[in-house]
Amino acid sequence: MSTRRDIEQGMDELGDRVRRYAGDAGDAARGWIARGRRAAARLDGDGYRRRLTRAAEDLVDETNYRYRRLKRQVSRHPVATAAIVAGTIGAFLLLRRVLRDRDED
Repeated sequence: MSTRRDIEQGMDELGDRVRRYAGDAGDAARGWIARGRRAAARLDGDGYRRRLTRAAEDLVDETNYRYRRLKRQVSRHPVATAAIVAGTIGAFLLLRRVLRDRDED
């Protein structure tokens, strides 16, 4: 009889453990769902849209300003601009070669 009782007790302990693991998994899933809802609410709001729009407008303004400034510099100093472009391309090619050599090692 003690063997039967040991088996029943083992099954009860196993059932308790499974219920505990299932409860923990359910809690974790509920936490993930709540985090997802909070993130969606944060990204879906009107404030986020406004901030994103302002950031895009600022980026466009800055790009236009830099373009106009660069255009002025090129018209004033064409030789210096050509030297800067050549140096930039050379540095890029040198870095690419150095990084490619490191990848092969």
